[in-house]
Amino acid sequence: MPQVRLEQLASEYPKAVVTPSNAKSSDQFNAWMTALNARLTGKKSRKELPLDIQGTAFQKRVWEFLRTIPSGDVVSYGEVAAAIGAPRAVRAAASACANNRIGVLIPCHRVIRGTGELGGYRWGLSRKRTLIDTERRARSDRQAK
Repeated sequence: MPQVRLEQLASEYPKAVVTPSNAKSSDQFNAWMTALNARLTGKKSRKELPLDIQGTAFQKRVWEFLRTIPSGDVVSYGEVAAAIGAPRAVRAAASACANNRIGVLIPCHRVIRGTGELGGYRWGLSRKRTLIDTERRARSDRQAK
């Protein structure tokens, strides 16, 4: 793993012990990569990836809701807040999205402003737009079949 990536990982997870694998390949790792690649191309993965979700109770409620948004759909921050029973907590819902460290698997890219604008995204707006467009194309392809 390049040094820059190791430093980013250590910065984001300061208590983690990073141990590179010596394995050239493993069935479990290959299954996880296949599932992740399916998600990145807007397809539904047949395998759930293991997640270690760390956050406040409120953040976890937001993140669990985000995982129910169908691929290719978008909702507003206000709709997220209302869906978790806290309709006045729009800014807190947006903050929970901003603090999500598990992009794609907890799909905060599916949340936009009530005006229809993309809003923010931890990994950049062009990536957010690409993820939404990719999911919509994959959904259209599935429906066309």
